[in-house]
Amino acid sequence: QTQGVVFSSQEKLNIAKFLLLNTKVDRVQVASARVSRGEKETVRTIMNWAEKENLTDRIEILGFVDKNASVDWILESGARTLNLLTKGSEKHLIHQLKKTAEEHLEDIKATIDYAISKSIQVNVYMEDWSNGFLNSPDYVSKMAKAISQFPIQRLFLPDTLGVLSPDETTKAISFMKNILPNTKIEFHGHNDYDLSVANCLAAVNAGVSGLHVSVNGLGERAGNTPLEAVITAVHDKLGIKTNIIESEITALSRLVEVFSGKRISDNRPIVGQDVFTQTAGVHADGDKKGNLYANAILPERFGRKRSYALGKLAGKASISENLKQLGMVLSQELEKKILDKVIEMGDQGIIVSTEDLPFLIANLSGEDLSTTFQILSCEVISGKSISPSAKLKVKYKSKDYFAEGKGDGGYDAFMDALRKIAHANNFELPELLDYQVRIPPGGKTSALVETIITWSGNVQSSQTNTFRTIGLDSDQISAAILATEKMLNLILK
Repeated sequence: QTQGVVFSSQEKLNIAKFLLLNTKVDRVQVASARVSRGEKETVRTIMNWAEKENLTDRIEILGFVDKNASVDWILESGARTLNLLTKGSEKHLIHQLKKTAEEHLEDIKATIDYAISKSIQVNVYMEDWSNGFLNSPDYVSKMAKAISQFPIQRLFLPDTLGVLSPDETTKAISFMKNILPNTKIEFHGHNDYDLSVANCLAAVNAGVSGLHVSVNGLGERAGNTPLEAVITAVHDKLGIKTNIIESEITALSRLVEVFSGKRISDNRPIVGQDVFTQTAGVHADGDKKGNLYANAILPERFGRKRSYALGKLAGKASISENLKQLGMVLSQELEKKILDKVIEMGDQGIIVSTEDLPFLIANLSGEDLSTTFQILSCEVISGKSISPSAKLKVKYKSKDYFAEGKGDGGYDAFMDALRKIAHANNFELPELLDYQVRIPPGGKTSALVETIITWSGNVQSSQTNTFRTIGLDSDQISAAILATEKMLNLILK
């Protein structure tokens, strides 16, 4: 439930596969009942796969207190587990359902009885339970005790509006454990106060047996509890083992980022682009002398590598660590020149990456590395009611080549032409993994555009088989072409 996010059937299937097979989560809730015919077909697709993998009991559907409607929908989809949404606060009961607690319990029982008769197992959500505990604890106690007597598997306690603090979570869960000592209880957090991870730790300490999370924290408003942060904190701070495979978390995050279209912030814990990058030179120096600026959240746990930023805060160690990644050893004199140049570029607001270093080294040594492959000219035609096309002229190994291309957009047409030239010269282009355009906040139509492209392929500076190149121009396609030219010179030199 995230604004602007609609997963296709195949996207949901692939996310479910990755969650259950790669990341090893325990269960996934993949849909809400009665949403649409398309959603039912999506669930059926997932269930067909799950049946082959013997995972049907780990797929769950959110349903409603509607006697047989949600259960019939679930049966038709092939799923076998209903997560039943009930009212966990008296305020919701009175103002939304306009019923008494007794009437609501009768409806809940009727829905559960029908589900059980159809061999559907049931878990129960007490929606808005956190506000119920804070404002109507007697109602919560009455409902929870009654629901626990029904044939359910688990009771879910949602902080639906994200109102709890860790102290309140501890009190609320302890209250529930006291009145329901033999019921399996799980906590479902929301992040409105940015406290959902802390609340999950409090809930575990208070005795819950499960936590509900989402990848990259997707969800209503400020989102649900992020899987990546909770798992790391539960493992490290509580010393509790889960089935989650930490090394798969980054790939899972990227998969959901691509499918959802919701780009995660660079400084997001665990999965953000920059969280394993040391910016200050003193940090790079400390790491070089004994990992003095590393903590228990090591990048290798999540299939990543530590990097060292190149900019005006860089120091000698920042340069040497990046050169080590490139497999290069330079004289102290040349290394000093590179550091001075990096700081100078940083003062100008120019981003310098590890992949830029070979160009700087060549330039300071009197060589022009960019001449290996030169894009001499590129004419791109694109617009409304126009089929995008490109005419490309390049110089490679002292010979000029010309090609024309077509595509779904201007840059795609350029790449189509470039592939023809690459094929004629017997080299392969790396796969484009990510294409990001940055324009300064408040930028005008003439603002400089920074295009950052992430590639997958064989280049010396890449320890993880991926690398990034950056192009800067006032025209978006030109910036992308410059980034692509840099990529070509890296793989061909």
